Amino acid sequence: MKKKKIIVGICGSVAAFKAIQLISDLYKMDYELEVVMSESASRFVTPLSIQSIIKKKVYINVFDDDPDKITHIDIVKNADLFIIVPATANTIAKITYGLSDNMLTASFLAATCTKMIAPAMNVHMYENQVTQKNIQKCKDLGIMFIEPTSGLLACGDTGKGKLANQEDILSYIEYALSPKPLKGKNVLITAGPTIEEIDPVRYITNHSSGKMGYALAKAAFNLGATTTLISGPTTLKVPLGVQFIAVKSSKEMFEQCKKLYTYQDYIVKAAAVGDYSPIHYSNEKIKKKDSTLNIELKKNEDILAYLGKHKTNQKICGFAMETENLIENATLKLKSKNCDMLVANSLKEKGAGFQGDTNVVTLLFKDYSKKLELMDKNKLAYIILEELMKCGG
Repeated sequence: MKKKKIIVGICGSVAAFKAIQLISDLYKMDYELEVVMSESASRFVTPLSIQSIIKKKVYINVFDDDPDKITHIDIVKNADLFIIVPATANTIAKITYGLSDNMLTASFLAATCTKMIAPAMNVHMYENQVTQKNIQKCKDLGIMFIEPTSGLLACGDTGKGKLANQEDILSYIEYALSPKPLKGKNVLITAGPTIEEIDPVRYITNHSSGKMGYALAKAAFNLGATTTLISGPTTLKVPLGVQFIAVKSSKEMFEQCKKLYTYQDYIVKAAAVGDYSPIHYSNEKIKKKDSTLNIELKKNEDILAYLGKHKTNQKICGFAMETENLIENATLKLKSKNCDMLVANSLKEKGAGFQGDTNVVTLLFKDYSKKLELMDKNKLAYIILEELMKCGG
């Protein structure tokens, strides 16, 4: 498979040093890289520091051409993405009006690939009407912008203008480079555990981290879907571009699913929903008295069964976590819940189960099954969605 080619442009900003780590991470992710710097950027970071990472020349001078090629034209050929990080107000202004007086702006103008800009500057420069108009004009031309964050700036001012954090920049890059087979589709993902309160102090829950569901939400958005994530309590960051709904109990998750399912094209029920909840909730903390405590439980509404029964054109994927008779139990769940696809895994299999970053699953369909190897949950998320799309819809 051909490597994705990314052109990284660096402007003369104090934040220029942050581009070095970004370039290093992109290189480790096996992208083909070309780096272009403005002359002022070379006063903040040296080309040598970047060349030692990417093992090739970093371009600064627009007249620094090889005898057999015009560099600012040649390096952008077959590029998949051109990102300027950080981008100054000066360079944004030049791009707005098509000025190409240095290597960076000339190559950006010559590029025909997806373009992205991550600004970094003083808050007053960023909020200036001229800068904001220039940014809007660039957006109107189809250039993607990664909004800066707020905080203490290098100049001592506080406000919006800090370069976006690296995790977000990498997420934007992944989104820009992903195909969009789900464009125009609505995808609903559930994730994480639910909690069932016993009293103001205690509750019943499970060990789900939500990692699989959040990976699915991120992948669905990257593939072009309007993505909604309904999640129980987790410590995870909400993925870029995802519509997020926080819930606690299985009842709350059920109500949100009932409210939204009719608008969906695909539903992936990755949440570990509690099967039972206490019949009685104590408004006060239950005091420790006897050697035993009996809590009477009631069965919760089966969300997956409800969705399977009431679906119209939606394609539904369920999950099954088992400790024994994996395929038998998962197959029964697939059929009884009227799923189009079911992801089954065993808590006892190494590399699978709750909390971890990997999983080992078997994908079950109405007529066949497919066992997958151990893999990262982020990679698995794309495979699950690709297989669900094959189910139609």
